[in-house]
Amino acid sequence: MTLTHLNQQGEASMVDVTDKDITDRSARAQSAIAMSAEAFAQLKAGNNKKGDVLATARIAGIQAAKKTADLIPLCHPLALTKVQVDFELDEAANIVNISSYCRLAGRTGVEMEALTAASVAALTIYDMCKAVDPAMVIGPTKLQEKTGGKRGHWTPQSAEESS
Repeated sequence: MTLTHLNQQGEASMVDVTDKDITDRSARAQSAIAMSAEAFAQLKAGNNKKGDVLATARIAGIQAAKKTADLIPLCHPLALTKVQVDFELDEAANIVNISSYCRLAGRTGVEMEALTAASVAALTIYDMCKAVDPAMVIGPTKLQEKTGGKRGHWTPQSAEESS
């Protein structure tokens, strides 16, 4: 397997995607944050002292997806056409499940943008709830699905099937 982010001298290099076809590309990622019952109750009730935790985390995740190329050195700046960040509260386990979706028509995928959105949303929840529970745990963070490009549709299940 050839490493695409290294040049012939073994130095880091941004991949040239100029000649790649423009295709509809999307990616879904997920993360989670587990917290104490007290922190979860405050988040759910919307009475965290720092404000609306989930609204702030949603905006942070969207902004992070748009800034991925500024955060990850070899990522291309992308003209995203859709970024969505959603939350599902698991009351039995005091976990906030985070999902992100990114889409564009372009020459390179949006996996890193989706992963960044989910990660930064989780970090924002941590930041806003840490006064109540500094022992919160983030993760796992993972890619759920991607579409477009030469590989087409990818899921963790399709990767297992091809192994």
